[in-house]
Amino acid sequence: MRFGFGGLVAGFVVSCLIPVAGAADEVLASRLGALLGQERAALATVPDSRLSALTVLPSPEERGVATAPKTVSYSSAFLASMPVASGGPQWRCLAEALYFEARGETTQGLFAVGEVIMNRVDSANYPNSVCAVINQGTGRKYGCQFTYTCDGRPENISEPRAFTRVGKVARLLIDGAPRGLTDGATHYHTKAVSPSWARRYPRTAAIGSHLFYRQSYRTASN
Repeated sequence: MRFGFGGLVAGFVVSCLIPVAGAADEVLASRLGALLGQERAALATVPDSRLSALTVLPSPEERGVATAPKTVSYSSAFLASMPVASGGPQWRCLAEALYFEARGETTQGLFAVGEVIMNRVDSANYPNSVCAVINQGTGRKYGCQFTYTCDGRPENISEPRAFTRVGKVARLLIDGAPRGLTDGATHYHTKAVSPSWARRYPRTAAIGSHLFYRQSYRTASN
């Protein structure tokens, strides 16, 4: 069989590349082994407590996982059966809002006020976090959305039992409790007042001392 000059060159190149590729794989494997060895040596210097902290699964709130019961009973007995709640900044903001805005309400009334805040978080017309929704407009005259954030009074928790109660509601709502009381309400007011926007928005519910409304277009006041 006859081969041209080009065939001879191609055969020579292939025969040369095969051993080179094998050598490269060996070098790569050696380097990877060295790197892994360094990683193992570095991990050996990290305290066990630190390793445990790094490998603990984030809380449901941090992961955005709904862990609340699929059904909620709006009764004092149900709320009393829930464990004492705690959480991060978003939970704290919601618990404080419920405390200052509605701590004297029934369990149903607490959930209803909480629904408004959570509905706003879900709305494109408002900020996308609980704390941002609650503090929207705070510091501007007549611009705050929730009165307690700009009434000039110190926000002191003086009734710990009441805060424990509202904290449970906040925990359930953040964890994904059903919101079926106010039909998507984004606003509320006490029955003692009559804000101008209440004449423009459809009323969706009357619960406890509050009336609830669903926003039909964006406004600067709640």
